[in-house]
Amino acid sequence: MIKTAFACLALGLSLGILSPTPLHAAEPLPRKTENLSFRNEIQLAIDRGLGALKTQQTAEGHWSNAEHPALTALPLIAFHREPTGAYRAGNQEFLKKGYAFIRSKAQPDGGIYGRGLSNYNTSLALVALLNSGEPKDELLLANARAFIVRQQAKGMAVESLDGGIGYGLTGVSPKRQHPDLDNTLVALEALRSYRAARPTAEIPAQDDLNWQAAIDFISRTQNLPSHNPKASTDPANKGGFVYYPGYSNADAPEGPKALRSYGSMTYAGLLSFIFADLQKHDPRVASALEWLGNNFSIDENPGLGRAGLYYYYHLMSKALVAAGVEELALADGKKVAWAPLLAKKLLDLQLGDGSWANDTARWMEKDPALVTSYCVLTLELIYHQL
Repeated sequence: MIKTAFACLALGLSLGILSPTPLHAAEPLPRKTENLSFRNEIQLAIDRGLGALKTQQTAEGHWSNAEHPALTALPLIAFHREPTGAYRAGNQEFLKKGYAFIRSKAQPDGGIYGRGLSNYNTSLALVALLNSGEPKDELLLANARAFIVRQQAKGMAVESLDGGIGYGLTGVSPKRQHPDLDNTLVALEALRSYRAARPTAEIPAQDDLNWQAAIDFISRTQNLPSHNPKASTDPANKGGFVYYPGYSNADAPEGPKALRSYGSMTYAGLLSFIFADLQKHDPRVASALEWLGNNFSIDENPGLGRAGLYYYYHLMSKALVAAGVEELALADGKKVAWAPLLAKKLLDLQLGDGSWANDTARWMEKDPALVTSYCVLTLELIYHQL
């Protein structure tokens, strides 16, 4: 794969594999001195969010649903990425219990999951366990990486799905037994995180992902006729992404297939391309950024309103940091510094107990542990942009 300068440093920060501060460091200096006070507010919000997450952990060590270790992985990742490094050693008892719970979900096939959603759970669990610092996790991590690679689709009856990755065949309904952009994204992030954290690990070519097939699948989820013959021809959708080839969550359930682009999946598509090392001048990357600028919002998930709003915020921060974008070009030609705007929005939305939650339940966003993890991770990325 081509390593591109535009993403290397920022991508490392978005993955949490480059540590901007040593363990238990004093507060790192801001990029601009005028941001110090605002950044202190962000740190306070992070502290309050992590405090809320501590109270939400169960006695067994997990968060939320015990059948889905991904819901425990996300809080653990949020604690690890706290800007001052206070939790980075992972030696606090509550963190040890969280990591132990994830290990307890390891399966004979190499995956880390409970009753289903095997790729999604394994991918996030792998990213979390990379931070544990426990040598005993090495075999578990290698097996999880191999499990994820095996989930890549090939020889599908619907050829447009080849190269992508879905929830996994174990314990899911038939409508979820196909690749989608979101699961492909979390798989790519896990594989890139593993490679970055274990750069000397020997991975034979036959045991690696078919990255070109993954790029081709991602391209088939983008509304860009020059690279996807089945893309929407509506100019309003150009450059944006849908959930999987031929299906968009932004379309009306009983209406025609308009393949409407929407915010969260467009950030997912952009980030997926970056994980696959596409260059910034590639028309697929440039078109995604153009659609995101034309549809920029911190008040809704464009195309879906409040549904998936906090996941949208989370993906926005990860994708734009990875892309090295400090200012996003809007439809009117102006540029917006997205990071402080998004941070202020999250500070306003934080609840009195330090948590966040959506008032719209779709994609589990009424779960305060899930949404608080999204928000803390978002603010931790923004903290290092100021």
